[in-house]
Amino acid sequence: MNKIGKILALALLAVPSVLSGQTVRKDIPDLEFARFDKNKIIFLGDSSAFEKAFSKMDAALLSGSGNFRIMHIGGSHVQGGTLTRRFRNDLLALGDGIDGGRGMVFPFTAAKTNTPSSYRSRYEGEWEATKNIKRDLPRRLGLTGMAVTTSDSTASVKIVLKARNATPADPDFSFDRLNILGYATDGERFPVVVLESGDTLQGVRVEDKSCWSYLLPEPQDSVKVAVAGHGGELTLTGIYLDNPSPGISVTGIGVNGAAVPSFLRCEDLERDLRMVNPDMVIFAIGINDATGKNFTQDEFIAGYKRLIARVRAVNPDCALLFVTNNDSYKRVRRRVYAVNRNGLEVQEAFFRLCQDCGGGYWDLFGIMGGLESMKKWEEAGLARRDKIHFTDEGYTIIGDLLFNAFMEKYIEHLRRRTWLV
Repeated sequence: MNKIGKILALALLAVPSVLSGQTVRKDIPDLEFARFDKNKIIFLGDSSAFEKAFSKMDAALLSGSGNFRIMHIGGSHVQGGTLTRRFRNDLLALGDGIDGGRGMVFPFTAAKTNTPSSYRSRYEGEWEATKNIKRDLPRRLGLTGMAVTTSDSTASVKIVLKARNATPADPDFSFDRLNILGYATDGERFPVVVLESGDTLQGVRVEDKSCWSYLLPEPQDSVKVAVAGHGGELTLTGIYLDNPSPGISVTGIGVNGAAVPSFLRCEDLERDLRMVNPDMVIFAIGINDATGKNFTQDEFIAGYKRLIARVRAVNPDCALLFVTNNDSYKRVRRRVYAVNRNGLEVQEAFFRLCQDCGGGYWDLFGIMGGLESMKKWEEAGLARRDKIHFTDEGYTIIGDLLFNAFMEKYIEHLRRRTWLV
């Protein structure tokens, strides 16, 4: 049997209903104001990058080899983490033991902001935050769009891979290797990993001095990073958690208030992208771009094209999935809101982007019901009073919708491979 035949045989054994598309679909509640019939990913231009990405998913899911890496990037919808968490959990539920690594995380509490719902962070000591939403950045940033800096020798941060309000659907993540991204200035400070035993590990500084690398004695589900050395400041810009297992990895990159120019300010973005090495990027930046009075499609598209060029400089074959903004409202005065008609402009801008750059187009704006639909989601208890953000239940529905649309395309890919055999 040829290689494709073996993969398909494994598909029939491991995921017996994947070709019929029945059990892999998540049930979505009936919302009469939504347009769930529009829940499709449309390929515009060259879709060969998705075939390459799906082939990596084949290997990870069906033959237990290699890794399929996804990165979801956006603003507060992604930093909140519930949407990304649901999409990640849906993918990992396709098979046992396909955790391909947790990917990039950040100690958000040290930056005095919310941690994504899929893990927890804590801190001690004094830390100063830098975020990419500021025009003039006092410190160099990377992919996470954030940094925390300290000169406090007692300072530390901790990441715990336990979801907030965990459910049986939340996988147990572990890692036995990590990279701490950052740099020291005007001194000899460096990060150390503090083990549960109280012992500390010093990392190996990689050649380009972009991070410190650590190999742990056994798999862990949490890590504490403390400060060692004397003099100057230590800046952390991210923590990359990995394991040697083949599988699927979904990294969420989100900064509250971030727009496209925010990520363009991140000097070390390409360096960190090489570590994440995404096979597919879900672009969901736009809600904050569209709130400004001077929003224009051409400027939005031009900024996105610069960001896409930086991603493709790292991985020319990366599949791109463009997600339109949700419908939203602007606050006019206390308790008075006006619909943000720029949602229509962004919807069209993403369509143009997808045509020009090639990739997939997922029209969340249209799926949720179009202009003024956010108010109906709020009335149904699925969106918050600000009429920009969703409730946890709303984000969960959107995560399931994205998974269903993605799996529909993946099943089409499997069917094409069946035809080839």
